[in-house]
Amino acid sequence: MNRRELITKVFIGGTVIALAPDIITSCTKTDVPGGTNSNKATVDLTDQNYSALNSAGGSALISKYGIIIANTGNDVFVALDSTCTHQGCTIGYNKTSNNFPCPCHGSVFSTNGAVITGPAQQSVQSHTVTKAGNTLTIELG
Repeated sequence: MNRRELITKVFIGGTVIALAPDIITSCTKTDVPGGTNSNKATVDLTDQNYSALNSAGGSALISKYGIIIANTGNDVFVALDSTCTHQGCTIGYNKTSNNFPCPCHGSVFSTNGAVITGPAQQSVQSHTVTKAGNTLTIELG
């Protein structure tokens, strides 16, 4: 092995060792907002960032966890993965139609994540939401 090969291998190996912990932990959901359980996220409805959720038809995107939450009325909350299964655009919530349209190619998802209109062919994942007082708990797992 010549000097150049050795330096290259040491550099690559060092980079892998330095980045491995960050890569591994970036794939987990342990630092949820306000929560400590790795499978759950909590949302404080008194937080201004989530104030829209206090009204029927309001929604909030929590891009850090890849979910969108909507208040569909009568204190019923829905949480879905926010990434369209067609080509990865971020879906929104349409309170008039009570569904989740994708602005990029027109896919529409129901409140349980099922495809209503394509081109998406796969549902987006739905997450269980529970409310206790002013706190929503979203099951991420």
